[in-house]
Amino acid sequence: MKPITWVGIVLIVLGIWVFAYQGINYTRQKKVLDVGSVHLTTETHERLSLSPILGGLALAGGVVLLVVGARNKS
Repeated sequence: MKPITWVGIVLIVLGIWVFAYQGINYTRQKKVLDVGSVHLTTETHERLSLSPILGGLALAGGVVLLVVGARNKS
């Protein structure tokens, strides 16, 4: 397979993933108190939202790259 086809497939998978999950969850740890042998930390759960428009653009770009790759093959 050509590299353009692989990039198209990756973009399609990423676009579908963005539509399915619409964001990335992660946990951040922060030191609150650090005195001697006492260590206190807090955990905050945060979410990085991804726009469905971004997923649509990745999906459309992937389809275009697949079509261009198939057209150049024949």
